[in-house]
Amino acid sequence: MNINPRQKGPRRTLFGAVALAASLSLALTGCGGGNADAEGGNNGESSEVGEPQAGGELTVLLDAGYSGGWATGLDPATSNTVGANLPQSNAIFGGLFNLEADENGENAEVVPHQAENYEFSEDGKTVTITLREGVTFSDGTPLDADAVVWNWIRALNSGSSGAPQLELAQDIEMPDLDQQFLDDLYAALPEDVDQAAVEQDLGAIQAVDDLTFEINFSTPNGAFINSLPATSLNFLASPTAYKEIGGEEFSRAPVGAGPFTVEANQLSERLDLKKNEEYFKDGLPYLDELSFQAVGGDQVLYQTLQAGQGDVIEGLSSVTLIKQAQDNPQLTTTLGAPTSPYVVQLNTRKPPFDDKKAREAIYYATDFETINDGLFNGQGDMTQSFTASGGLFHEPEVEGYREYDPEKAKELVEELGGLTVELGTTDIVTARQVTTALQTQWREAGIDVKIDAVPLGDVITKFTSGEWESMLQTAGAWEPAAGIGVGVRFGSTSPFSGTPLPEGADTASEALEKGLNTELDDLLMNAAATVDEQERADFYQQAAKLISDEAYGPFGPAFSPAQVMRKGVHGPGLTTPIPALAVNPGVLYDRVWVEQ
Repeated sequence: MNINPRQKGPRRTLFGAVALAASLSLALTGCGGGNADAEGGNNGESSEVGEPQAGGELTVLLDAGYSGGWATGLDPATSNTVGANLPQSNAIFGGLFNLEADENGENAEVVPHQAENYEFSEDGKTVTITLREGVTFSDGTPLDADAVVWNWIRALNSGSSGAPQLELAQDIEMPDLDQQFLDDLYAALPEDVDQAAVEQDLGAIQAVDDLTFEINFSTPNGAFINSLPATSLNFLASPTAYKEIGGEEFSRAPVGAGPFTVEANQLSERLDLKKNEEYFKDGLPYLDELSFQAVGGDQVLYQTLQAGQGDVIEGLSSVTLIKQAQDNPQLTTTLGAPTSPYVVQLNTRKPPFDDKKAREAIYYATDFETINDGLFNGQGDMTQSFTASGGLFHEPEVEGYREYDPEKAKELVEELGGLTVELGTTDIVTARQVTTALQTQWREAGIDVKIDAVPLGDVITKFTSGEWESMLQTAGAWEPAAGIGVGVRFGSTSPFSGTPLPEGADTASEALEKGLNTELDDLLMNAAATVDEQERADFYQQAAKLISDEAYGPFGPAFSPAQVMRKGVHGPGLTTPIPALAVNPGVLYDRVWVEQ
């Protein structure tokens, strides 16, 4: 079996269906508000706190249905849930790059962490990264360029469903490499790995010297650095430790260069970490011990925190519980910087939404402003496109966007001779509330609506089969080209899209095989490719206008879960917001501290 087979032509930017839908399921559980105030400002805590204090321990509660599930282990190369397990991975591995933001969540940018700097070539096809000198893994071995190459080749060729799919250059010859390096690399790959694919990747990803490496793409990739922190490529593990303890044990207790090391790991239950005394940043981490506990659902998460059996909830999504937490004087609540707006996706590939008039009727019949006020206390960040105020390239309004007009909706429904719609979503409380509100609004315009709220697995099946009409989902990420970004929802070959297929293709697979694109595909790929920020913004504005003009799906309030913690806990991503790379806001646990 070919673990990572090559398609004809360059690798396309595709997405792991299971990992992506898992992210989606959490994203649909609620819709948090706009930018938080200064630290703790959401429920009255003073923004003035003392100097960070060293010592103490912290237990972080994670939703078992998302970030609290790590059944395939924590080895970045073989885990299927790296995107969901960013809290654990950041704590153990640290990361080449981090997403940082001002204390109010604004001006977020990806900055070097274990890396020292990076540079794009003039044509945008090569990225050269220099590592920080003196960084070691917790076993004392160096985090150098060879270690990066070892990690990245494993990440691309170990069969993980969450592996990044990159358009790597295929015409660069593999350099002469030390035989021991190659032996150790192949020993860490599946026995039936595609050796030709590995050698091709070793040509595209090369060490330049001890602290410098480069990655070469077949086409420019301006979004690469911004996308990196949410992928397995950001998290580097010790090749020496892997060789010594073997793959199975390494997946349970991986060795990284992050602020903490693994003490005990009960898969998808509890992870106990202790301070890494060899961490490369002086005086950090502040905490002596850090634990992650999986808990089933928002209600139980909140009850567990109230019972004193945890200190922090990462990503509380229930609007009702967020309000309770904000009113609780014993807790601090921070609303994240919103990045992911709701969208009603319309499947243009089958009736009724192969008719543009039907799609226009949905736009005019949808009043997300009222839903935001009624269900989310007006805290949602309203937008007319796939961007939100916490993310890059935010443009809240789109010229010509069809706003709520029930009379126009009724006229269109009459012209159509009636309109019957199935509205699907994931079977979770908040999603059902939103779809029920939409059903009421659409019925007022004469649209007959059947709600189909089903478990996550059935949502995946619906999407991949193409047998769906409309879906309440989220579309967006801090970096539009990454995570559950615009390409997932509107790219013609994405399994989670209902936009038209390219001319000359009857299926997404055929479009990929023939290299066919739609106009929207070209805009999205051009936006991801260029390294010029203004060009990227222009392409995304054009894409938003095309989505609006063709009525591919109306947008609603942007999603952002809340971080909730007991008083006395502080740190970036907890008491000050950082935009979400995937679903939940990021947390920099090396700088988290507790009052003693």
